[in-house]
Amino acid sequence: MRKKFIHILWLVLGLLVGTTTLLFFLIWFGVVGYSPDIENLQNPISKSASLVYSEDGKVLGTYNADKANRIPVSFSKLSPHLVHALVATEDVRFYEHSGIDFIALGRAIVKRGLLGHESAGGGSTITQQLAKQLYSAPASSSVERMLQKPIEWVTAIKLERNFTKEEIIALYLNYFDFLHGAVGIKTAANTYFNKEPKDLTVNEAALLIGLCKNPSLFNPVRYPERCKERRNVVLAQMVKAGYLSQAEGREYGAQPIELHFHRADHKDGVAVYFREYLRQYMMMERPERKNYPSWNYRQFVIDSIAFATDPLCGWCKKNTKKDGTFYNIYTDGLKIHTTIDYKMQQYAEESVYGHVARYLQPIFNKENKAKPNAPFTEDLTPAQVKQIMNRAVRQSERYRVMQESGCSAEEIERSFRTPVDMTVFTYHGDIDTVMTPLDSIRYYKSFLRAGFLSMDAHNGHVKAYVGGIDFEHFQYDMVMGGRRQVGSTIKPFLYSLAMENGASPCDRAPNVQQTYMVGGKPWTPRNANRRRYGQMVTLKWGLAQSNNWISAYLMSRLNPRQFVNILHKFGINNPDIYPSMSLCLGPCEVSVGEMVSAYTTFANNGIRIAPMFVTKIEDNEGNVVAEFQPRMNEVISSASAYKMLVELMAVVDEGTAGRLRFRYHIPGEIGGKTGTTNRNSDAWFMGFTPQLVSGVWVGGEDRDIHFDNMRMGQGATMALPIWAYFMKKVYRDQSLPYDSTAVFDVPEDFNPCGHEDMTTEPNEIDEVYE
Repeated sequence: MRKKFIHILWLVLGLLVGTTTLLFFLIWFGVVGYSPDIENLQNPISKSASLVYSEDGKVLGTYNADKANRIPVSFSKLSPHLVHALVATEDVRFYEHSGIDFIALGRAIVKRGLLGHESAGGGSTITQQLAKQLYSAPASSSVERMLQKPIEWVTAIKLERNFTKEEIIALYLNYFDFLHGAVGIKTAANTYFNKEPKDLTVNEAALLIGLCKNPSLFNPVRYPERCKERRNVVLAQMVKAGYLSQAEGREYGAQPIELHFHRADHKDGVAVYFREYLRQYMMMERPERKNYPSWNYRQFVIDSIAFATDPLCGWCKKNTKKDGTFYNIYTDGLKIHTTIDYKMQQYAEESVYGHVARYLQPIFNKENKAKPNAPFTEDLTPAQVKQIMNRAVRQSERYRVMQESGCSAEEIERSFRTPVDMTVFTYHGDIDTVMTPLDSIRYYKSFLRAGFLSMDAHNGHVKAYVGGIDFEHFQYDMVMGGRRQVGSTIKPFLYSLAMENGASPCDRAPNVQQTYMVGGKPWTPRNANRRRYGQMVTLKWGLAQSNNWISAYLMSRLNPRQFVNILHKFGINNPDIYPSMSLCLGPCEVSVGEMVSAYTTFANNGIRIAPMFVTKIEDNEGNVVAEFQPRMNEVISSASAYKMLVELMAVVDEGTAGRLRFRYHIPGEIGGKTGTTNRNSDAWFMGFTPQLVSGVWVGGEDRDIHFDNMRMGQGATMALPIWAYFMKKVYRDQSLPYDSTAVFDVPEDFNPCGHEDMTTEPNEIDEVYE
């Protein structure tokens, strides 16, 4: 009987070994489960982020399949303390095994599986954990997790056969999610300690490796004491493995946790709005009318023009890899070299945030305290406010989800009026509060928004791109996505048309209010002041003072359809622009990006340059797969451009942008134009030097959210200071190639008035066109 029992045991053992061997062969060759092939194993890092570089070679951010801001770092750039802590804690025999540690595995099976000792340690090696990170989907049950284990063992062996131990450690740390959006050791070191991985101390390395056990459980931000205990366990393991002495272990273990924490994810970092725009732009599908709602025909036209004329637009959907498939920005490990200057981007973000968040917003909040309709203008009735809020509710994610789940209108309305716990944004950090979803919508509408773009006047390189104040909470991009009424910043385009038709800055027009017939109805433009009323004034003075009566008079002498045509030549692609008299005051909606591009015409001898975002793209092997060149077109003659320089420089030296000189003391030659729309809904400033063209917009999310007084609501107060702060920072930085002594390229003998004798009486505008 005993002999028979032994034979059965041997049979069972043989069957077990045979079945296990067969299973491993089936997994190895991909018959059972998923086991990646050798080629994929040799290039797993190709699944990591495509890198976005600034023009000066710094990494701005990444595009990754899991949307994490992962930036790979090589083993040579890891602190030795990181390596020692990882090996000592997770896999002390790492350098001795070939992917599977049978001693640790046996111990885990007996002590944890059979005896139930939770403290017995795990059996997974660093290589197995890497295999899990790279190729195992999250298991939905313990059974599924057990089935994944053999696959990970096979994958671990393949990893060991194709990578060195150092490469495996680097891959493991590059892929691990350290929480708070810090995926990969480079981002984690920056997120928790504001350091590079190579500069981490023993305690910092031990803390991060401690997170590998369970980052949520040992979260240093939420559970510092628990995290410290786990860090000290790692230190003890380092002592046990011989990487630290007993004295060093005690010394480090007594030290407190010191974080320099800032939350990091794909929404954080430098140039976030730019990176998000670039991602969407490069991945854009060929526009089809059916994919656009009926009310958004304008966007279909704009996207269609961009897709047809700009090689970067939809680049990933226009170009194929060696295998014939289209590029994927998330998985192909591209190196995208942009035109953004890292320092200038920082200066732009500081300037926008400093002026809007620290100066304008507190004043706006104070004004809103006295408004029953806050944050909306006093000009609205309660019924109009309710209508706006109802529209905002219907556009919200909460409404969409509830509607799709079959909730009734009453249930949805009750939900929006029921207070709930929530975390809301403030300029002093997120705070926990109790608020109804309806009130939260109104709360977020109370924040002013802004957009800023700066580009090289001669090659179109976009140097700085700020689409808003805080991407995490206000993701709508006000540079290339948002379009708002441009107000008086449209006037230089009208004056350009006049210059093209023979006018000069010295020509005169009557400064009086007149009524014109527009579409069979009388139209009487208003003006901000009555300075020099009834006099004949020069066009130069009219533009410098942003005088609406002079603009309307000019428009009456020109063809509105010609004006629309020249607007399109300036790069304004809005198909909804209607040729009418009132167009001269800027009721049309244009993006900041289009406006900045249009104003390059004045700094570049009449040649407009389109914004250029990327200079070249490399594949994951370092091969250049795309290079980009400036795109430009002639809008006006060089003579007209010189005339416009005279007029636009007068705006700064003696007009509405004069505070650039007397308040902000910006030196050098500057042209510019302020803009303010009806009821102060939109504030603009467009400014340019011989080298840089920059534009600013500031306003509310809705056009009915604005300052109710002209002193605060005008472009010279809301938008112009951002331009001034930015340029002061740029000029102070001597490492940048921008000089306040640079001059516009105008011939020395150029006469803007078109007369040989400058004392000759200028033409009256009637004589030019009639």
